[in-house]
Amino acid sequence: MAHKKGVGSSRNGRDSQSKRLGSKTSDGKIVTGGSVLVRQRGNQFWPGEHVGQGKDFTLFACVPGTVHFEQRGRRQRRYIDIVPLADETAAPQPAMAETATE
Repeated sequence: MAHKKGVGSSRNGRDSQSKRLGSKTSDGKIVTGGSVLVRQRGNQFWPGEHVGQGKDFTLFACVPGTVHFEQRGRRQRRYIDIVPLADETAAPQPAMAETATE
């Protein structure tokens, strides 16, 4: 029986970095435009109103607003919507006053 370990290449020593997938926000949270909502491989969640999807299936908010998760459709897919915030800084535009031309 050998008393020395045989010299060979190690079969261990490999490990990949974790990809930090998953939901980055929850239902009811207020997010800004461009915020990442979910990082995923494939579509576990589908983009709804005011939500964009990147080429790696990342879902992100297109407008600032409140996050809303919902199951809908025939297949009961999970959708993420953004309910836009009411922009109170913009005053309503006054109607154009008609001028009397005689």
